[in-house]
Amino acid sequence: MIKIFFSLSLWFCFTYAFAQRTHNPNDQIRSINWDAIGSVTYVLTEKNELSPIYTELILRFENKSFDLLGYLIPIKSKLKHERFLLASLPISQCFFCGKNGVPSMILVEMKNPISFTDKPIRLKGILKLPRGSNQTVITLADAELIPDQRY
Repeated sequence: MIKIFFSLSLWFCFTYAFAQRTHNPNDQIRSINWDAIGSVTYVLTEKNELSPIYTELILRFENKSFDLLGYLIPIKSKLKHERFLLASLPISQCFFCGKNGVPSMILVEMKNPISFTDKPIRLKGILKLPRGSNQTVITLADAELIPDQRY
């Protein structure tokens, strides 16, 4: 009986660990708007600062209404979030471990705070591209949650 319990416990532990690390490519959200964000590259200046290089694809969206479907990545531990990252991969994909690469991300500044969810959310706001040295975060400003329409 103890051997069976031990074997089952071990099997559940390995199954759980494997399930947590499995990459599901179907979770990645793809769209022209994510392609635009992903088209930005960065160069290191003489002052060791990152400077963004914008493509024509993203420049056409600058300071305009921009909507994006993605996954909420919290910056702070809170119940409601006004400022967070939106990514093309869910947080469960563990992109910081380096296995799946770093997905496209954007900083979001909401008009009204929203609760955390691990489901994709659609937001609409104004796309802001940073200018000047050491400002590299693309921002979706004055963002609003677009109600769930079963994407």
